[in-house]
Amino acid sequence: MYRNSVKISLILVYLVIVAGAVVRMTGSGMGCPDWPKCFGYYIPPTEITELEFKPNHQYKKEQVIILDETLKVSIKDFTSSDNYDPENWKAYTKHDYAVFNPTHTWVEYINRLLGALAGLAVLIMAFLSLKKFRNKKRITLLSWLSVFLMGFQAWLGATVVYSVLAPAKITVHMVMALVIVAVLLYLLYVSSEKVKDQFKTRTFQNLMLIAVILSLVQVVMGTQVRQFVDEQVRALGYNAEELWLADPNITFYVHRSFSIIVLLLNLFLWWKNKKLQLHLSKINLVIALIILEVITGVAMYNFDFPFLSQPLHLVIASLLFGVQFYLLLECIFAPEKIKKL
Repeated sequence: MYRNSVKISLILVYLVIVAGAVVRMTGSGMGCPDWPKCFGYYIPPTEITELEFKPNHQYKKEQVIILDETLKVSIKDFTSSDNYDPENWKAYTKHDYAVFNPTHTWVEYINRLLGALAGLAVLIMAFLSLKKFRNKKRITLLSWLSVFLMGFQAWLGATVVYSVLAPAKITVHMVMALVIVAVLLYLLYVSSEKVKDQFKTRTFQNLMLIAVILSLVQVVMGTQVRQFVDEQVRALGYNAEELWLADPNITFYVHRSFSIIVLLLNLFLWWKNKKLQLHLSKINLVIALIILEVITGVAMYNFDFPFLSQPLHLVIASLLFGVQFYLLLECIFAPEKIKKL
């Protein structure tokens, strides 16, 4: 039961990553300008009229309205009079963003719901791990560490909103998601039966570690490229896809060139796995994901960002990191076959 709970938690975390990618693709990051509620509601509004001041209307404490392009928060439960009374309201001070777009709001809200569901799954996983504390303390401790990391990730999500999508905070938010994936994959591996016919070489293991690090670096650089694209979208508009990367910055070229190194290194590992008969079969999936990643990257640059190419690029990168990390775990725990390549 515990291992199944780890699988469910991992799937939900990946769904949150998918939802986050859709949020970025649609520009919905500020769809809910407050946190953890959305415009002061647990279930967000669908029309702007729900956020306008209404006379003779009953307002709850912390409810939000948009007034003169600013957010106002009710300071108590009250029924409004015919005119707006500033004594009943305070200004929202986290930021000055006050735009309502129902599509953006609900895209971001679904992202938050999936995050809450993933957090609940991880919490259940942690409680189930208590049965293993006597014999496998490491599993229980790491399970509860996952709960802490999910809480920290939620806090990071709030800081991203409060900063009005500051690029550095978005990058840290993404990296933390991959850290959670790594911890869950480790728990998945140590709670499973080991494959007895898998082998490694010390050099293969070290190169696999380098491959994982390179993929993580690629993800970080990719978020920086995405920041540049977001800036171009704001400047040029959503209908100017052909211009978004017409004059890219240096990070884009480094990111693109780095992908060649990643591909060559993993092809070398694939070849050595086959030649030495290490039986580390997940390297085949790694190569397939890298090829898909390259295809989506080429499509974005050469074919003006086809539909879904952006979130697919990010999601594939996250899957690639996960498969590589699990493969690294298989290398670490597999017996050494020969001393050198």
